[in-house]
Amino acid sequence: MAPSSLPESPIIVLRPNDNVGVARRTLKPGDQIALNGITLTVRDTVPVPHKVALAPIRKGEPIRKYGQIIGFAGQDIQPGQWVHVHNVTLGQFDRDYAFCSETPPDPIAAEPRYFEGYERPDGRIGTRNYICIIPTVNCAASAARFAASVFSRERLRDYPNVDGVFAITHKGGCGLQFDGTDHKLLARVLAGYARHPNVAAYLLVGLGCETGQASYLIETQELVQLRTPTSRESDTGRPRVFTIQELGGIPATVEALVREVERLLPIVNRAKRTRQPAAKLCVALQCGGSDGASGITANPALGVASDLIVAQGGTTILAETTEIYGAEHLLTRRAKSPEIARKLLDRVRWWEWYTKTLGAEINNNPSAGNKAGGLTTIYEKSLGAVAKGGSAPLAGVFEYAEPIRTSGFVFMDSPGYDPVSITGQVAAGATVVCFTTGRGSCYGCKPAPTIKIATNTDTYERMRSDMDINAGVILDGVPVEEVGRQIFEEILAVASGKRTKSEEHGIGEEEFAPWTIGPVL
Repeated sequence: MAPSSLPESPIIVLRPNDNVGVARRTLKPGDQIALNGITLTVRDTVPVPHKVALAPIRKGEPIRKYGQIIGFAGQDIQPGQWVHVHNVTLGQFDRDYAFCSETPPDPIAAEPRYFEGYERPDGRIGTRNYICIIPTVNCAASAARFAASVFSRERLRDYPNVDGVFAITHKGGCGLQFDGTDHKLLARVLAGYARHPNVAAYLLVGLGCETGQASYLIETQELVQLRTPTSRESDTGRPRVFTIQELGGIPATVEALVREVERLLPIVNRAKRTRQPAAKLCVALQCGGSDGASGITANPALGVASDLIVAQGGTTILAETTEIYGAEHLLTRRAKSPEIARKLLDRVRWWEWYTKTLGAEINNNPSAGNKAGGLTTIYEKSLGAVAKGGSAPLAGVFEYAEPIRTSGFVFMDSPGYDPVSITGQVAAGATVVCFTTGRGSCYGCKPAPTIKIATNTDTYERMRSDMDINAGVILDGVPVEEVGRQIFEEILAVASGKRTKSEEHGIGEEEFAPWTIGPVL
């Protein structure tokens, strides 16, 4: 979606047929810019990285960026004018989905790469080694959080192979239709965390009277207690369930949870990192707080890293269905089969129905911050977001939090809201998260370490304590491929135990946010 390197011009033109360019620096009225053999006179102040018109655009005519339609002129626009929400409308246009018409061959790695991970009995490989306390309902959230908070780094100093004890507190578990859509969805998410490769052992805690009973979760999701390769058979079997009403209240439940975690710690600590092929990696691709540079720098660079992982035989997961809207045709064209392409299009059509039913508009996304950063329409945002998926064929489309058993580049249906989307990706099996951000995000996620990639140098320098990689150097001429390889190497390092900025800050428990679709009863 972006050239491998950028010229020295203060305006970036991404495709020959684009009628807008992107400002590399703030443009002032009267600036004279030589571009493609002509001199462009800037008419308005154009902030970086916002858009400037390169040619006359009549009212109603399409506005093109990345060689694609990102909206329509809401009024006549002259060359050199600032192009943004004040003179652009969304509009509707037909996309040529051309199923499988541009399916590329599977990428092949030049040489195999490895990382140091934790091998689980089912063959999956973890990048972390956690104990997780899982409340089945919000009413048990405090008990779970109190118990987990006991196990500080100091408390765990004798267990160097244990990354921590955490609780995934949430707001659901009751007030929902029994065995309905939200009940099944929550069960799928909780089970995904319970059997996650980065979780060596888990405990379930409930109030006792909730709709989301632990027994339902265990039976419908066929849960068993996880174990390390060296644990005894007595440590496995049906998951331990702690019920507040049966135990006599919060203090007694917390004490019981703490005792059980203390029993599990030496068992979980037996796990050791071993050399594993990069084919065992499962990486979530995510963007948030995006700006006009996202689709030029960090997202295409992450796409390069995604292709490198797929070439190794690994898996990458693109999500956020509302943030591929208007660019979904680029994915259907590279699907491995018509069935995969159709499934993606079906999810897009569902979102059109869903938002209309609730009286919402998909173009309410971009957010206020996205628009301040230069993103005008959802089409523009989506075209930049899709770049995270690189150029590998689309190998599968999955429901929210559905376990992903397919290797390669895949898509998971989710909202665009980052915590909800990543919760689904991690529940589906992602063991590392790569998160690009232009405005600046402080996101972290337990149990999957999150690598945050700044799209511009200003954000990277201003939020250096939260950013792991600066992709803004691409705006200075560093090739996209070079930054993509840097991201790939960072993924291997983090998968092997290197701590990310969000891990250093202890971020990752409050961000657990399962998707709720239906009514609260």
